Amino acid sequence: MSAEKSTRPGKSTEELRRIYGDAAGQFDRAEPLDRLLLGRSRRRLFTRASGRVLDVGCGTGANFPYLPAGVSITGVDLSPEMLERARHRADELGLDVTLEEADAANLPFDDNSFDTVVSSLSTCTFPDPVAALGEMARVCEADGRILLLEHGRSHVEPLAKLQDRLAPWHFEQMGCRWNQVPADVVAEAGLAVEGVRRRYLGVVTELVAEPSR
Repeated sequence: MSAEKSTRPGKSTEELRRIYGDAAGQFDRAEPLDRLLLGRSRRRLFTRASGRVLDVGCGTGANFPYLPAGVSITGVDLSPEMLERARHRADELGLDVTLEEADAANLPFDDNSFDTVVSSLSTCTFPDPVAALGEMARVCEADGRILLLEHGRSHVEPLAKLQDRLAPWHFEQMGCRWNQVPADVVAEAGLAVEGVRRRYLGVVTELVAEPSR
């Protein structure tokens, strides 16, 4: 981890709980669009999960359909409304999923509790993403994997500048830092990056990391 911690804006956990509780229905209704835009990325990344799987910031359960058959799934989220919809999705899919309300920066699990930790479109909203990634590493087996699907600042400069211009408005609406660079945050957290691919003009990042002990 870098000696000097980066400073970044972040909403409080209570603010995020309210924002995403209010938006839970919108996220559920947007599932077909999400599947169209991100389905291939979710499939490429999350089919690599194995064993005991923890989905951090699971939201409405958008990752559940892409996890391999036979894995054991636990999902955590700040929002009870999101978890209610995640329960409904798990039931529709016939999945036995354990769901729990929890803060990503203080996961209620012992060290080495999971073989795979997954998270999608969430580090951008965590008030302290470095702490949250540290928690993901802590609860993941030393030889396990952390699979992250994130959005961030484009490598196409005109689009990146537009993101920068709109970032303060979007942060106020959703508590989301949509112009951060996911790989930089992962490096700051001290995780060992196994592979990273940027897609859709660099806006979407598919990242595979290992806990660094």
